[in-house]
Amino acid sequence: MTKRRVVVTGLGILSPLGNNTQITWDAAKAGKSGVGQITRFDASAFATHIAAEVKGFTPESFLEPKEVKKHDLFSQFAIAAAQEAWDDSSLGSSSYDKRRIGCILGIGIGGISVLEKYHQAYLEGGPRKISPFLIPAMISNLGPGNIAIRFGLQGINFTITSACTSATHAIGESCRMIAEGVQDVMVTGGAEAAITPVGIGGFCALKALSTRNDAPEKASRPFDRDRDGFVMGEGAVVLTLESLDSAKARGAKIYAEVIGYGTSCDAYHITSPCPDGAGAVACMSDAIKSAGLRPDDVTYVNAHGTSTPANDSSESAAIKSVFGGYAKEGLLVSSTKSMTGHLLGAAGAIEAAFSVLAIRDNIVPPTINLDNPQEGCDLDYVANTARKAEVKVAMSNSFGFGGTNASVVFSRVR
Repeated sequence: MTKRRVVVTGLGILSPLGNNTQITWDAAKAGKSGVGQITRFDASAFATHIAAEVKGFTPESFLEPKEVKKHDLFSQFAIAAAQEAWDDSSLGSSSYDKRRIGCILGIGIGGISVLEKYHQAYLEGGPRKISPFLIPAMISNLGPGNIAIRFGLQGINFTITSACTSATHAIGESCRMIAEGVQDVMVTGGAEAAITPVGIGGFCALKALSTRNDAPEKASRPFDRDRDGFVMGEGAVVLTLESLDSAKARGAKIYAEVIGYGTSCDAYHITSPCPDGAGAVACMSDAIKSAGLRPDDVTYVNAHGTSTPANDSSESAAIKSVFGGYAKEGLLVSSTKSMTGHLLGAAGAIEAAFSVLAIRDNIVPPTINLDNPQEGCDLDYVANTARKAEVKVAMSNSFGFGGTNASVVFSRVR
């Protein structure tokens, strides 16, 4: 069976850098940081006081006021990003069979804020204080479920939860659904809203978060020798995927083509990546192979680049293993987590969107705060300032707890 070609026809971004795609992308190109002091709750008792929060979000712009309380923040974010992507792709004016349109989102944690809220209500007032909205607001599959309800999508609908690789898996599996003819259109990406006392506290207990509380905008510094952990971010990013033939037939705007996808598992440790980067090598190599490319066909890699001691050196080693001499002789690499923080389950979605926009605009977003690269982190990380470049092919990497890895490859439509 001949596989169908798959393209991106819509984008929706709600991020620490801005509440739509254009504002977010402009901020990323300008090298702005979305990190600041936590405002969602009093974080003074925690080692970490900083995060990359979404700012100025009003769910009432997308939901009736009486509906807002039925949704955890991650789901509110997902609906907002999906609305922008849906409008951007002009799908509302198309004649698609709704049974042929599906939605898969990557969500790493889900409704932790509503769970904390009603656990506290229970402690203070007993079982009668638990809302009937708790379970539907908390469970992660209501992210894509609420999107399907909003747009009447009757096709495939589920959540992928694979830690920080969730959204990249969602995009890759959605692409496969279209390529194999199972669905015609997929609304996909990721959402996360875990900047809560337990969310921050859990990662603090792991000593995974930066404690550069006096300089939050400098805290996320991938590949820099002075990095001390990642910065938690939040938001939602949705991509609309459809077959190339149908996109052309309806005259849709096309951002880029999805041409490769690879996935693997380290089978090494619950939180640490394999030191030699073997799992990362495997998924990047498989993604390039599935795209029918050579490594030196890739212009840009949006790295997982978490700003943690364990990830950045092993990912750099893996990139050098996959790309050989080209890794230092032409490949551009950057970590946009330096600006957005780490969106956990949604990280792969915003980084995929940045890869697509890099192709569209021929500009590579920077790795900010990279002042003194760690020994061994010796690639071209597009330090501190965005760079004009002809971006023909871009790869986005995601690696998560449990050793789960995925890479997705985009190109201009050829």
